[in-house]
Amino acid sequence: MEAEIVTENYAHLSHVITEARKRQAVWDQELERMRQLHFSTLCVHGGYTPAEAIRNNQGSVVEPVYSSTAQAHADSDWLEAALAYQIPAWVYSRIANPTVGYLETVLSLLEGYRLPFQTAACCTSSGMSAIKAATEPFVADRPGNRPKNIVAMVQCYGGTYQQFDVRYGRERGIPIRWVHDATDLDEWNQKIDSDTCFVFGEFPSNPGLAVFDIQRVAELAHGQGVPLIVDSTIATPALCRPLSHGADIVVQSLTKTMTSSGRGIGGALISKNGMTCHAATPEMRDNYAGWVKLWPYRDAGPSLSPESAAHTLDSIKTLRMKMDVLSQNAMHVAQFLEDHPAVESVNYLGLSSHPQHALAKRYMRLVDSEENRYGHLLSFTVKGGANAARKVLDRLELVFRATDLGRIKSVATIPSISTHQQQGEHARLAARIPAALVRLCVGGEDPEDLIADLDRALTTV
Repeated sequence: MEAEIVTENYAHLSHVITEARKRQAVWDQELERMRQLHFSTLCVHGGYTPAEAIRNNQGSVVEPVYSSTAQAHADSDWLEAALAYQIPAWVYSRIANPTVGYLETVLSLLEGYRLPFQTAACCTSSGMSAIKAATEPFVADRPGNRPKNIVAMVQCYGGTYQQFDVRYGRERGIPIRWVHDATDLDEWNQKIDSDTCFVFGEFPSNPGLAVFDIQRVAELAHGQGVPLIVDSTIATPALCRPLSHGADIVVQSLTKTMTSSGRGIGGALISKNGMTCHAATPEMRDNYAGWVKLWPYRDAGPSLSPESAAHTLDSIKTLRMKMDVLSQNAMHVAQFLEDHPAVESVNYLGLSSHPQHALAKRYMRLVDSEENRYGHLLSFTVKGGANAARKVLDRLELVFRATDLGRIKSVATIPSISTHQQQGEHARLAARIPAALVRLCVGGEDPEDLIADLDRALTTV
């Protein structure tokens, strides 16, 4: 517990704590068995085994939706022990919830797949709240931890740019050292120092599909005692697991591919137990996601609803096969666009013409296979400038015009007038987001139908 928390003597609750530890030991043994299984099996089951279903949920084959706000307790001893964090309990849905807990378990298993260390997860109400929950403790101005600077790649999601540039930079006065070329290890090295709060990168970035050498950047960060945080929303753990390459924390917008139905908004941070961070307390380093959930998350209240957690649990069961199909669909569409006379350039990591294709090939592979897959997101610039890009977007009939991505339905937008509008022209140029850039998230439709829709739209240019 943190120093400011008054330490109580809970000897009178020893009988409750002992019983709770016995129950936890059973759960831990089941999880350890699950960790030996394959990725697709973990997607389907997570930690929700038949034994867990019978033990706690009347045998329900599917994880139940616990819509209740609070948990009842057998007596005052169990109530006190639960509220004192002396035993595992969900207590109150702002703090924890069984449905959300099942989701956190599967996310921890997937991001930590076949790794030699333990991982933990904390779900939040959105992807942006996950980034805030993951980074806020590192910039908190507390004794012995006065924030100095943040190092982040400039090619990132517009909301992330705003959070760092405006909320942390302008409002709190924390210098943001933007890395303009994420492939340049010298630039990372020059900007990371012992006063850096955290290092942040997207893999791959939205919408420019930039990547960086996770392992080498992690080594640079760790050399200064600084944690590396990676937003892996586009890749998902089906294609890349940054913790296996040295990252300390992964953030996911569960709203995207994890909930491909588009019926839920959510986020998550997943951390490796024993992360690198010289400014952290031992409790933070040992289990950062668990620490966040118990303390800052509890107080700020960015909780994920159990209904949204259930939607994600349903969708994540087919994650591996979806990322396989969506990636292949995107490759077909990217190859078509690359040869279209109305298209100036295409950003898709699967194309050999992409300048970072070789680096992406090292890191992006369909889990439990030797096949490279590069995800569902691509972007392209239209010849003729911004007005031509608007005409193409407006002519689409099958593809939805929306700022969403990761859907089973294809969606497209123009980032300069939507997702990255507020960061301004100067920042968009730094992030290589021209006005004629169209972002396309390829869904599960037949790629020939998508190609026909795009071809029809592009003939107007």
